[in-house]
Amino acid sequence: MSRNRWILPDGVEEILPDQAWHIENLRRQLLDTYREAGYQLIIPPLVEFTDSLLTGVGADLDLLTFKMVDQISGRTLGLRSDMSPQAARIDAHSLANEGVNRLCYAGSTLKTLPTGPDSSRAPLQVGAEIFGDASVSADEEILLLMLSSLKLAGVEKITLDLGNVGVFAWIAERVAEQGEDTEELFDLIQGKRIPEINSWVASSKVSANLKVLIMELPNLAGDLSVLEKAREMFADVGDVLQIIDQLQAVANVVKKAHVDVNIFLDLAEVRGSNYHSGLVFAAYAPGYGSSIANGGRYDQVGAAFGRARPATGFSTDLKALAQAGAKDS
Repeated sequence: MSRNRWILPDGVEEILPDQAWHIENLRRQLLDTYREAGYQLIIPPLVEFTDSLLTGVGADLDLLTFKMVDQISGRTLGLRSDMSPQAARIDAHSLANEGVNRLCYAGSTLKTLPTGPDSSRAPLQVGAEIFGDASVSADEEILLLMLSSLKLAGVEKITLDLGNVGVFAWIAERVAEQGEDTEELFDLIQGKRIPEINSWVASSKVSANLKVLIMELPNLAGDLSVLEKAREMFADVGDVLQIIDQLQAVANVVKKAHVDVNIFLDLAEVRGSNYHSGLVFAAYAPGYGSSIANGGRYDQVGAAFGRARPATGFSTDLKALAQAGAKDS
């Protein structure tokens, strides 16, 4: 028992001097880079009332959030598991201007569960967000800033996973219109459980054309040639064709700026915390089963705070980023 008292909870690590200085130096370099790019630094609180902390973020973040009772007010508090929604609240309420806000942050977070095989339950999250700009150029700016952050950390062999939750959203809307439940289908698509997807389709009452699209959706993953196959499948669907064109444009921008980045397209991507609304992306490095950075567009979150604002951003765990950079050096 005397030895066990010093054991930390699973997924919660201490950082010793050599690594701590490396991580701190990286934090400073990243924040200096973001400041030079025009991003303002914010320091959100570690704990908030869950009424605001979990507003508009979906069930995933709710499950990842440690909760406790505030001894002063009697209300429920939550320890932040993700700083992006806090940035959205600050943009909506504390800043509340009508122009474009570029915000960045760095701080500790805590999760009830690890989100991947290599992920920490206590990430040192660093990230950047753009509010008030709905353009594709804002998505591209954030994505390029994320890749530059990885390169700054020394991560060279990067695979970029690109998708857009709007493809599945269009299918889900058609499924709901035809009287079928979309929650089970979402879970199946999210897990890429193809045999179960096919079983769901076989037992559903959706139209034959929609059944084909659902069964083929998980196969729309791979290199840029996937986009041509997607154009053929959705030839009569203007909204989806627009999404495909956007993915092509973003991929072209990435390739021009970072010719060594390997791009992987996944049009069945529904990853995230159930609050993403458009382009989503994740970066992977050799030797890691989980992404080392991720982000995307989440326009609906601001509406939950009473002020709808276009929003896009990314974040990464400084500890994982420093470790990945050390492996590549």
